[in-house]
Amino acid sequence: MTIVAPVPTDDSVEPLTEDEVARIRADFPILQQAVNGQPLAYLDSGATAERPVQVLDAERRFLEHDNAAVHRGAHTLAALSTDAYEDARATVARFIGATTPSEVVWTANATDALNTVAYGLRNASAGRGGPEADRFRLGVGDEVLVTEAEHHANLVPWQELAAATGATLRWVPVDDAGCWTAADALAHITDRTRVVAISHVSNVTGMVAPVAEVVSAAHAVGALVVLDACQSAPHRPLDVRALDVDFAAFSGHKMLGPNGIGVLWGRQDLLDALPPFRTGGSMITTVTMEHTDFMPAPERFEAGTQPVSQAVALAEAVRYLERIGMRRVQAHEEHLAQRMLTGLATVPGITVVGPPTGVARSGLAAFVVDGVHAHDVSQYLDAQGIAVRSGHHCAQPLHRRLGLTATSRASTYVYTTEQDVDRFVTAVAEIRGYFGAEDAS
Repeated sequence: MTIVAPVPTDDSVEPLTEDEVARIRADFPILQQAVNGQPLAYLDSGATAERPVQVLDAERRFLEHDNAAVHRGAHTLAALSTDAYEDARATVARFIGATTPSEVVWTANATDALNTVAYGLRNASAGRGGPEADRFRLGVGDEVLVTEAEHHANLVPWQELAAATGATLRWVPVDDAGCWTAADALAHITDRTRVVAISHVSNVTGMVAPVAEVVSAAHAVGALVVLDACQSAPHRPLDVRALDVDFAAFSGHKMLGPNGIGVLWGRQDLLDALPPFRTGGSMITTVTMEHTDFMPAPERFEAGTQPVSQAVALAEAVRYLERIGMRRVQAHEEHLAQRMLTGLATVPGITVVGPPTGVARSGLAAFVVDGVHAHDVSQYLDAQGIAVRSGHHCAQPLHRRLGLTATSRASTYVYTTEQDVDRFVTAVAEIRGYFGAEDAS
């Protein structure tokens, strides 16, 4: 894949051209196949992205030539694998604007990363971590704030933290479109707030959170801000320092990388003070039968055998995205989102949740087809070779607030074409007639 168009230096970033997307698609073997006799239109990248040959080859090359345990051996392969592992950390650190690679912790996935923070705070609240961890203590009277739109991965760990410490879990309510505003959040941030955990981009509505306003208000009362960046890191520029958050989490498989690896970013001083919750080998300095001393970050959070080949592959995914340019990735997906919304708006009996047409959103749309269950919608589209998601998307409270049990969700990425979107809209327009739902209405 070679992107030849220059990346504009001003604010008017052009979406990818059809030729550029075609060259990108050629890097993805899985997209070259037919599904149910139709060319594959993969519109489920919000759940998991496909992988280009560059990423597949990078992991394969590592496993064929350099694979060994990192940080443990003095032989040549151990040195090569350690260098590759730490070079990958540095690559990801640069990609997200970290101050130093040691602010990047490898985790099993984003859920694991968020649990690392939540259970670290829980351990600190139980007296673990010594005096430097006192800043993390929570108890009765303290509050943890989330939103009603959170993915379960950024809700359930905080429920558990509140239950274990006696703190109160509060949430910012959403409106009838599933969205919330900065004013809504600020109304719930008080001098009792100790943690604010929000998604940068909603995996259901595509709404982009007002992070700057939330961070400013949270820090004004001394609260930590934890950012779920699963739907932003793959799709738009992510600068954790510019955002001024305290922790951020995202996963590899949503950004052209492998399963089995996620990223926790945290401010160095916070990571070095946060007690670990997963313990064992690789994260210690001294162990006696009575006591253990832990290494500083990032190693203190990387107990056990590390995801070495996965880190190598994720770094290659990052370099792939950097060659395209994240501003152009964002422009491409926002263009496709508006094309999708405009098309769906012409189809009777379709309700799209989230920001209306014309308002910037990530490249996804969750929708309801009147009279047809979301799973039937997905199966009909699959018969046309179009892959979408159906269900509650690990966001049951949001769906419950909207009076829905499930939605269908189409999500785009760098390899999605305008033709994919148009095929999708055309197929959606056929669904109610196919299931006889037009007569029912």
